[in-house]
Amino acid sequence: MRCDFCYNKDIVFAKEGNYTLEDALAFLETRRGLLDAVVLSGGEASSYELTGFCKEIKKLGFLIKLDTNGTNYLHVKRLIDLDLLDFVALDYKAPQYKFIQITHSNKYHEFSKTLDLLLQSNVPFEVRTTFHADLLSSDDINFILNDLKERGYNKNYYIQKFLDTQNTLANLQKPSKLFDKSLLKSDFPIIWR
Repeated sequence: MRCDFCYNKDIVFAKEGNYTLEDALAFLETRRGLLDAVVLSGGEASSYELTGFCKEIKKLGFLIKLDTNGTNYLHVKRLIDLDLLDFVALDYKAPQYKFIQITHSNKYHEFSKTLDLLLQSNVPFEVRTTFHADLLSSDDINFILNDLKERGYNKNYYIQKFLDTQNTLANLQKPSKLFDKSLLKSDFPIIWR
């Protein structure tokens, strides 16, 4: 994905990481008893084959949270099937009709399968959307809320305010449009952060 609001430009365009898996595991070894959990994030962590890495993290006694856009359904499914994930934060980037426009990716179907997988699994998870009022309207957020309700989602829905870092993929600035939160309609809590 190349989401317009992404502020991890350096990670998205990196050809390789700064650390090897062995380096990461050696670091985690020094944090045993000090930390409880590891967050796999990105870019998109599930773009990589994480099974072996997650098994090693579990051997060290850490819980694992995966932050994902849900576009690598088979990787996420494998991690769930092997009981390697303790929590998932799933990014619902945009409604299907705006998905390509905002993400520059045609993987809505993969995201949708991952959302359904999480709904059917026993893994605790949250759904969140990064919000920029020039990209998403109240109608768009209400579409997402309705889609979640129809699928059976009934947990907190998190809306993350756009972070203006002056270094986003689309060089976005603060939104020029105002947003009226009172226009949102939901049967479950909406949490702004």
